[in-house]
Amino acid sequence: MGALRSELATRGFGEPAIDAAIDELTESRALDDQRYASNLVQRHLARGHGPGRIRQELKALRVEAELIDAALDDGADWAALCRQVRERRFGTDYPADRAEKAKQLRFLQYRGFSADHIRAAWDSPSDADLPWED
Repeated sequence: MGALRSELATRGFGEPAIDAAIDELTESRALDDQRYASNLVQRHLARGHGPGRIRQELKALRVEAELIDAALDDGADWAALCRQVRERRFGTDYPADRAEKAKQLRFLQYRGFSADHIRAAWDSPSDADLPWED
C-alpha cells in the first residue's frame, strides 16, 4: 500500500483522499498486499527465481517485511527449484572443471538462491568426487 500511497501523492491527491481510497479498496479486498506478495512469489517461482531476488523486488515495491517473509515461507522447496534451474540450464552432469562450477554458482546466485540452497541442490556426494579435484 506504500507504493500506491506514494503514487497517488505524486499525482497530486491530498492525504484525506488517499486515505479514503485505500480504506475503500482494502475493505472491498481489491487491495490486498498479502495476496499481491503471494502472487508475485508464484510468478517468480515459475520463472525459476530464488528467494533473494524475489525479496529484493518486493522490498523495492515497498511491501512490508512481514508480508514478504510470509509469502516466501509459503511452502516453496527452494533447493529443489535451484536444482531444476541448474539442470534446465546446464544439464545433469557435474561441471568438468572449477571454471564451469564457478559459472554455474554465479548463475544460481544471480537467480537469487542462497549458498545453502545451491549446496543442497548440487546433490553431489562430495566435492572430492568431482573430476577436477585431486
